Amino acid sequence: MAELQEESKKDRTGVELFAGAGGLAMAVHRAGFRPLLFNEFAKRACETLEANGAQRLPDGQQPVRAPEPGEKVPLVAGDVQKLDMNYLAGKVDVLAGGPPCQPFSLGGVAKGDEDKRNMFPQMFRAVRQIQPKAVICENVRGLLRPSFKRYFEYIQRELELPFEERAKGASWEQHYDNLLERREEEPDDPKKRYDIVMLPVNAADYGVPQIRNRVIIVAFRRDLNVDREMFKELVKPTHSQVALTRSMEEDGDYWKRHSHVPDHVRDRVIARLPKTMPMDDGLLPWCTLRDALAGIGDNKPLPDVPDEWLDRNEHFLGGFTDHIGWPDARIYDGHTPNELDRPAKTVKAGVHGVPGGESVMLLDELVADKTAPGGVRYKHRYMTVRETARVMTFPDTWELKGPRGEKMRQLGNAVPVALGEVFAKAVAAVLDEAEERQK
Repeated sequence: MAELQEESKKDRTGVELFAGAGGLAMAVHRAGFRPLLFNEFAKRACETLEANGAQRLPDGQQPVRAPEPGEKVPLVAGDVQKLDMNYLAGKVDVLAGGPPCQPFSLGGVAKGDEDKRNMFPQMFRAVRQIQPKAVICENVRGLLRPSFKRYFEYIQRELELPFEERAKGASWEQHYDNLLERREEEPDDPKKRYDIVMLPVNAADYGVPQIRNRVIIVAFRRDLNVDREMFKELVKPTHSQVALTRSMEEDGDYWKRHSHVPDHVRDRVIARLPKTMPMDDGLLPWCTLRDALAGIGDNKPLPDVPDEWLDRNEHFLGGFTDHIGWPDARIYDGHTPNELDRPAKTVKAGVHGVPGGESVMLLDELVADKTAPGGVRYKHRYMTVRETARVMTFPDTWELKGPRGEKMRQLGNAVPVALGEVFAKAVAAVLDEAEERQK
């Protein structure tokens, strides 16, 4: 896979921490930032990055220089706390990463700062070492929960003033108070102060065929005088549920794109539309799971998995890898499936045991079932890894490593490529504008 080896149109540079399966790394690269370094702890995710063009360094070895254009991206596999990035000082345009979200996730223990898995301090350390022009940080919407409100404000203040290090033995609350005081003072060196944009987002609003609520924090080095209002304009939502609803009217464009949909499915979807159509908001329709499987952009349609191939074996349906049928999908209270004509549910870092039925989907075919209302029900099955990768907007050429469960875990932990690309391109645009203005 050449995604991480292609030459960027402009030699802007990036570093990716907590790289995972490479969703945000790919997005940043597509926006024109040449990657200089990846770091990831999980074994299978490291194998995925290596399979897609990164050069894994021997255990215990760290890079001592930035790669030249055309060289492979060095991958340091292991604990980010042991990673020394001082050699990259002054050479990085954007630092990107999604620190492990379990401390703040509804699906995790939700201990926040008390949780040793909280890696935000390592992002702040990286900022101090390399002084990037911009930082892109993605995390779960759980950070906005009332119980984390004060700590989330602290995270933002520390990203604004990363060089004000916490005193040894001081609590984060004590350091937060200190940051608030220092924030009111003019910095001696504007290169050591950052300006923040924090935005709650739903990936579906940016063309991702999935409901995925997240928080994105972007920081710009103050000496650059970046136009943050311009940035906010560039990352406004492009898609909406309103537009999808309007496109699903009886003669709507949605059904013209999916003319093969059985009448009983189409009628079911139309029947639940509001009696009065919402006003046109001028945006594009949300993308649905059916859109993802049919192929968004240059993607070809994914073939369905026949019943006889729900056997855990690779049959290379249509030439697609990771399109493997998995048996024994179940639906029950609290474990409801994805519907094809809606964006998929949030992809989570699991496979079968994930609560909510996020890895199951209803099909178009009706089958007899004496226990169901009317004696019939829609067939259902587990989504394949490739279908899930489509929902995360990974290209079909992206190779995932490990057994099925590990591949699904990597996808659930990733940043959707299309979402990351919107924000990374906006960062590139405002950096360009700021540099032109300063000439």
